[in-house]
Amino acid sequence: MNIDDRLQDEESDDIYEGPSKSQKKREAEALQKLGGELAKLAPDAFERVTGLPEDIRDAILEYRRLKSFGALRRQMQLIGKLMRRLDYDAVREAIDRATGASRAAAAAHQRAEKLRDALLSDNDKLTEYVSSHPEVDVQQLRTLIRLARKEKEAAKPPKYFRELYRFLHAAELPALTLEKADDEEVA
Repeated sequence: MNIDDRLQDEESDDIYEGPSKSQKKREAEALQKLGGELAKLAPDAFERVTGLPEDIRDAILEYRRLKSFGALRRQMQLIGKLMRRLDYDAVREAIDRATGASRAAAAAHQRAEKLRDALLSDNDKLTEYVSSHPEVDVQQLRTLIRLARKEKEAAKPPKYFRELYRFLHAAELPALTLEKADDEEVA
């Protein structure tokens, strides 16, 4: 080995080749644990997790159906493998939103409730809201407000009152993208 070969070897040591095998394994185990949390969510909370790919959703539903320890373990490994293409932080936030542990979700909940009450009591608030949220479906919003007002006057159960809240809550809390970005490497 001559001096030029040794210099090239030293230079190649400085090149970052990505996370180590141990780091990748830790990340995979963390995602598998997160998959376990998703599998243990109550059915209504699990339905509130939006943006979950269909194959992962199906794998989690299959996990819930299984009884055998070995089958559960294998299914959890499959869930962990499928979850590798998801962003850990986004999935964590989605779980927190579904369980009510997210501060952003709690704040959006309060804003949506206040906004719903303001829209039902004052027509000028609708104009203000539409001007500050141009992407909102104005026709659907007006329909929900009108139906919720009629419902309240007739002393009916609050079906449209709740639908108006869901509509406003969805507008206040942006949807999450659970898939990793293209520039992030999938293990």
